[in-house]
Amino acid sequence: MDCRRTNRFRMTRQCRSIFFGTQWNRMGFALIPLLIVFASLVTVVHSQEAEREPPAAQSPAAQPPAAHRIRVPLPLRDSTDRIVKQKVQRILSGDSSGAERPVIVFEFWSPEGSEGRGSEFERALSLARFLTGPELDRFRTVAFIPKAATGHAALVAIACEEIIMSEDAILGDAGAGEPSIGPTMRGGYAEISRNRRTVPEAIALGMLDPKLTISQVTTGSGVLYAWPEELERLQNERNDIQAIDTLIPAGQLGIFRGDKLRSLGMVSYLAEDIPQLASALQIPADRLTFDPSMGGAWIPIQVEVDGPIVSGSVDRVIRTIQREMDSRQVNFICLRINSPGGDASESVRLGGFLADLDPSQVRTVAYIPEEARSDAVVIALACDQTVVAGDAILGGPGAVTIGEQEIEDLTESVQRIAEQKSRSWSITLAMMDPSLQVYRYTRAGSDEAVYLSADEFASRFANELVVENDDATPIEGEWVRGEAITTPGKILELDGRRAEQVGLARFVVNDFNEFTQLYQLEDSPDLIGPNWAFEFIDKLASPEVAGILLFIGAFALMAELSSPGLGAGGFLAALCFTLYFWANYLNGTAEILEILLFVLGLSFIVIEIFVIPGFGVFGLGGAAMVLLSLVLAVQTFVLPTNSYQYDQFGRSLAMVASVMTGIVVGGFVLRKYLHRAPFLGRVMLMPPDDDTREELSRREAIVDYDYLLDELGTTQTQLTPSGKARFGDEVVDVISNGDLIRKGESIRVIEVFGSRVVVEAVTNG
Repeated sequence: MDCRRTNRFRMTRQCRSIFFGTQWNRMGFALIPLLIVFASLVTVVHSQEAEREPPAAQSPAAQPPAAHRIRVPLPLRDSTDRIVKQKVQRILSGDSSGAERPVIVFEFWSPEGSEGRGSEFERALSLARFLTGPELDRFRTVAFIPKAATGHAALVAIACEEIIMSEDAILGDAGAGEPSIGPTMRGGYAEISRNRRTVPEAIALGMLDPKLTISQVTTGSGVLYAWPEELERLQNERNDIQAIDTLIPAGQLGIFRGDKLRSLGMVSYLAEDIPQLASALQIPADRLTFDPSMGGAWIPIQVEVDGPIVSGSVDRVIRTIQREMDSRQVNFICLRINSPGGDASESVRLGGFLADLDPSQVRTVAYIPEEARSDAVVIALACDQTVVAGDAILGGPGAVTIGEQEIEDLTESVQRIAEQKSRSWSITLAMMDPSLQVYRYTRAGSDEAVYLSADEFASRFANELVVENDDATPIEGEWVRGEAITTPGKILELDGRRAEQVGLARFVVNDFNEFTQLYQLEDSPDLIGPNWAFEFIDKLASPEVAGILLFIGAFALMAELSSPGLGAGGFLAALCFTLYFWANYLNGTAEILEILLFVLGLSFIVIEIFVIPGFGVFGLGGAAMVLLSLVLAVQTFVLPTNSYQYDQFGRSLAMVASVMTGIVVGGFVLRKYLHRAPFLGRVMLMPPDDDTREELSRREAIVDYDYLLDELGTTQTQLTPSGKARFGDEVVDVISNGDLIRKGESIRVIEVFGSRVVVEAVTNG
């Protein structure tokens, strides 16, 4: 609310006090008894009415009027007037408001910087007559001029019931570019100004015709405006003229700044942006949205933003929206968000793309059925409206903990997005920054309430007073700061219903069917997004499928290690692990680090088994690297730092633990029963029965190669370090003393330990 309006109200009350004080001095105290009796009667009647009616405190709070915002592109030419009329007609046909008049805001906007010059008079007059017609009598029409409405665009602004401008915006210069001003043109401006009376007829003509001198005439009953002929008539008819000043001299066109027209009483409020405009109209800012359907039907699509926010998913969403807007001219985009957040810079990049979309061409609506945690809320902020399920989670700890420096770097971008969408940035930043405090501010004497940080409140209401909640009773119109809705040191988290209460969400719905009914969509919007390949990747990256892949991969790897050579088990294991890491890599949770850890871990395990006997550092380290890679591949963090990450980490460990349990069980089954399978018996040798095992043990126990000590022989295989060697007619398993000995080399036995024969190469010397 404008401070000058409040001051005017106070001055009026002071004038009334002086007036009535003077009357009492003249009439004396004779009427005091009569007034006392009259006051008593009024009190009795009022108390009786109060008994019949419920108290005011129990009645429901007054709802703000319905509001619509229509962009009037400048200059007015071609079919601009017809398009604006179609938008208004759609509002008229869908209006089901009650007693309070709905508001239609016409925002004058020029993408070419023409400010309205070059507008066609016929188009402007047609639209102005429509706005002053009887169909719009039940609506409150408001012209909002943030920068300029010049040329014949000024006629459309004059046709509105109310004008709101920014302080340095300009209105006027209507006749610019016209070679001559004829009676038809003058008659049109006179007609509209007389019908609407927002701007006096004389000033409207002064904006149009440079030949006229427009005078400001101060009389005993107020201020009048007149052109020369009208001024002469006033001078002849009135004897209370106090002053005559030239407002628009001849040879110039009338052109006025917003603050000048405000002082003249022709502009009702000064507003720099949509939040200030909404405050002036006492309407929530998110209700002043555009209707980009051009008066026709919606052409809707639905785009999913699912899972962690990463570069690949953001690129996919942006490409999808651009393709659909170019090919199908869609004008309604539903962003279906179900995300724990992720890369905050990527969320801001997607938010910036959505905020830059022309709201007069396409409406963007964020639909959050389950969650939009941490930085994912920025995407919802960048949409024109946000619709949530009642139990959806907005904000709070997400997939990635955002550091202080990153929050500082993102703040300016989030504020810019909020400014573009005429929304508050405080709550969104509080859902990422635990140090930001958000308070509830209410305006005394009204139901108006906003939820802002101290910095945002100071920037939006710089010239208005604010008092603390526990201070003395505030004066009507003052802002009162209440309790904070945030907790120091904790990230703000809201459910869907609370998000609607604080203004972060526009509507709460039960399901998507209710969403389509809310926006009067004939059918559910087409789900445009990932093709079958992306859907296949998402399915592979799901915990259920990922667990199955790991189980099958580990099972096949064990089968491969239990059989000679390379076979189907090795191929199947390689395929499963490749699909596992590939799906999670494309899904944004796995990177090169996890893949390297897995490959190196397997390599170390193989070295431990086949190269270095025993089970030591390489074996344990390789197993740890493999398990770590499997866990990190399904999450976006290394160590959990918040509640959401702890939950996700628990699920990751549970998945790996279940897989390990399956491997142990599978190993037992594989060893005991696989050799009996009809088609898989060749994969694993049949284990010896108890009698055969006992005989082998007995034979191994009585083997003695002491007689081979110092004997010479020839290697039958390469010793690396173990292999086979021939001593006369006998072939024996031997092991070198650490050197690699090629096949066919001469060797000597240097040590014998039961069945263990150690040899060394014999040099020719």
